[in-house]
Parts: sequence; structure tokens; C-alpha cells
Amino acid sequence: MVTLNSVTKKYGALTAVDDISYTIGKGEYFALLGPNGAGKTTTVKMLLDFVRPTSGSITIGGVPCTCPVARMGVGYCAENHRIPKHLTGLQYLRRVGALAGLSKNDARLKADAMIERMGMAGKEKMEARTYSKGMVQRIALGSALIGDPKLLILDEPASGLDPIGIREVRQVLEGLRDSGVTIILNSHFLSEVEKTCDTAAIMNKGRILIKDKLSAIVSGGESLEDVFVRLVKDGHA
Repeated sequence: MVTLNSVTKKYGALTAVDDISYTIGKGEYFALLGPNGAGKTTTVKMLLDFVRPTSGSITIGGVPCTCPVARMGVGYCAENHRIPKHLTGLQYLRRVGALAGLSKNDARLKADAMIERMGMAGKEKMEARTYSKGMVQRIALGSALIGDPKLLILDEPASGLDPIGIREVRQVLEGLRDSGVTIILNSHFLSEVEKTCDTAAIMNKGRILIKDKLSAIVSGGESLEDVFVRLVKDGHA
């Protein structure tokens, strides 16, 4: 589904991403991990064509990610999602649905369904200015799903959620994975990653330290947190 081939991104003298290559298969639940400044966000931005690689290439479904057609089936949920404060959650989802190309009626039906799916029933007519961060995250995830994406890119989707909310989001994402949706998760919630993801890559200083199945990464009896800390401190796999 996704292929990165010798991708490098430089900002002047700073190399944010340094010659990384890997593939993510269809229906794979993949975690992109690393400390702050590791290059994770830059990698996600290149996948979404928000920024262009200095060198190398990225494809989605075999099509360069720079082509709009490659991104038509992509849903994205940012960590610090912004909803216009005067809109209700329902109004916002309907507008996102329209932007995704849905008819007015389909956008209305899908928005209603997302309100239920994200546990926001009864709060959908409240203005976004009254929402907690967790409520914003629920609406943000709903907006990422409203176009029925084949590839879902998530940046800290559990940020601001309580334990019940985290479990509900986990169940939604596991259902999507089981239906064949490819998920790329950028997260610091390592215990959650260990419960849910199939594969992971750990980055530091722009480079990939390890990329493997989760079962192989933690096969030595260590937790994912143990492996993460060891690799980042050592600087290599």
C-alpha cells in the first residue's frame, strides 16, 4: 500500500529524515515511533504531500503520493486538530463530507453515523468552542473516516481521551484493520501500540533503527517501552 524508497528531507543544514526505506502492506496496522524530533511528523507530512522529499520517492497504492489521485483514498487525523469554533460537531462533519465529494444527503447520513460511532451522540449540536480536547479528537477521527479511506494516517489519535475513550477508539481502529484498511499510527502511547499494531518502525535522528513485526521486536521478553528506550539510547538496533 505504501512504499518509501531512499527518502531524505533536509531543511537547510538540518536533515530531518535521512535515507529511509520501507513498505507497508494493505491492511497492515503500522506504528511509526520515535522520540520528539525523530522525523516522524516530517515523514507523515511527506506521505500527505504537505512537504516534498529532498530526494527519494513515496508511493501510495503504486502511485506517487504527489499525485492527487493517490491521496483520494487517504484519511488523516492530526494531533492538534482545529475545528472552527462556531461550528457544531455535526456541521463540521457534514462540511468535511461535502469536501470529500459526498452528495448533500450522503454527507448528512455519514455525519450522523460518525457522531454515533465516535460516541458524540447528544453533543453533536454543541459548538466546537465548548468541546474538550477529547471531544475534538473524536470529531477529528470521525472526519478522517467520513470518506471511507483505504489508508488512514493518525497522529496521536488518543491524545486527550480518557481510558474509556482510548478503548473505544482502539475498537474502531481494530475493526477498520480487519476490514482491510491500512493504518499508520504516529504515537507515544507505547502500551497501546503494543496491544494493537502489527508492525512498527522506531526512528531517531531521522533514521530507522528497526522495522519489524511487533512480535519480533518484543520477542526477547522486553516490553515495547524497554526496546524503544534501549534502541534510542544506543542509537542502533
